[in-house]
Amino acid sequence: MKISTTRAVATAAAALLTLGALAACSNAAETSGGDSTEGADSAQIGLLLPDSVTARYESADKPYFEDKVAELCPDCTVLYANADGDAAKQQQQAESMLTQGVKVLVLDPFDGEAAAAIVNAAKAQDVPVISYDRLIDSADSSYYISFDNEKVGELQGQAIVDKLKADGVAPGDGGILMVNGSPTDNNATQFKAGAHKVIDASGYTVLAEFDTPGWEPSKAQDWVAGQITQFGSQIKGVYAANDGTGGGAIASLKAAGVSPLPPVTGQDAELAGIQRILTGDQYMTVYKALKPEAEKAAELAVDLINGNTPDGETTVTTAGGADIQSFLLVPVAVTVDKIQSSVVDDGFYTAEEICTTEYADACAAAGVK
Repeated sequence: MKISTTRAVATAAAALLTLGALAACSNAAETSGGDSTEGADSAQIGLLLPDSVTARYESADKPYFEDKVAELCPDCTVLYANADGDAAKQQQQAESMLTQGVKVLVLDPFDGEAAAAIVNAAKAQDVPVISYDRLIDSADSSYYISFDNEKVGELQGQAIVDKLKADGVAPGDGGILMVNGSPTDNNATQFKAGAHKVIDASGYTVLAEFDTPGWEPSKAQDWVAGQITQFGSQIKGVYAANDGTGGGAIASLKAAGVSPLPPVTGQDAELAGIQRILTGDQYMTVYKALKPEAEKAAELAVDLINGNTPDGETTVTTAGGADIQSFLLVPVAVTVDKIQSSVVDDGFYTAEEICTTEYADACAAAGVK
C-alpha cells in the first residue's frame, strides 16, 4: 500500500459535526443506543471488529465508537459483532446486518482481501462501507480511517536499533528476531515494511522472522521458543509487531531463563504492555490514539447516513490500485520515560489503573502519577 503525496496527516482534533438517526436491533449482534424504534426517520449502523485476542477492540474501539455515535445522535443504535479471528464468521455477521437494513457498515476486516466480498454485498444494497483501522482491498470502500502504519513499523524498528546501539551491541555481535503480525492483515504488512526499512539499513541481522497467524500470542510464543533453541545468545533484540505478540515472546524468553531480557517492541499500548515496560520486561510500545480514530469513524458514519461525503485528508492506495479517501492519525513511540506524557496525560489510562500494588514502586520510579 502507498500513501499519496496529497497527505495531510490527521490529528486527534479532527472532527466532523453531523446529525442523524439510527435504530433497530439485530439478533446476530449486540445492540447499543437509545430507545427509538424502527420508523421513517430511524436508521442503524453496523460495527464489525476482527478479533478478541487484541485487547483494544473491546476495551477502547467499541466503547469510543458507541459513545461518539450516541453524542452525535442520541436516538441512534449501533449493531456490533466481533469476528473472533474468523473471516467466514465476519462475512456472516455482515450479511446479517445487511439483511436487517443497516445504513452504513464500519468494518475492521480480519482478512482485508476476503472482506472485499462484504463491500460488494453492501454496494449491491447501496450501503457504504468505512474501512476501519485495517485497509480492505476494495475500490468501493467509502473511506479508510487508520494510522500511518508504515510509520508504526519505523518507530518500532528505530526504537530497537537505537536501544541496541545504546547498549553497545555491535551489528556483528548478534541479531534480531522479527515477530510480525497476521499474514491476513494488510496493516501487518505495512508494520513489517516500516520496520525492515530501519533494521535493514542499520547493519543488524534479522536472524529469523515469523508472520503470526491471527495475531495469536500463543503462536508467537511457540515460535520464539524454537528460535531460542536455535539461536540462543545470538538473540539481541525482538521486534514484536504488537503487545500481544511481544508478551508471547517475553514469556518464551523468561521460560528459557534468558537474563537479562533483550529489548522487545510492541504496539497498541495495552495495559499489560505498559506494565511490562514499567518493570523492564518490554522495551517500548506504540501508542495510537484510539479515541480519535473511533470517533472519526463514528462521525463519518453519521455523515454518510445524512448523505454527506466530506473529502478525506489524504488518499491511500489499495493493493488493487484503488485510491480511497482517507484519514490517518499519528502514532507515538512510548518507552518508560514517556508513559506519563502519553497514555496517562491523554487519559487513555489513569495512574490508578496502571499503578496497582505490584507496579507501585515502578510507577514511582518512572514518575507515573
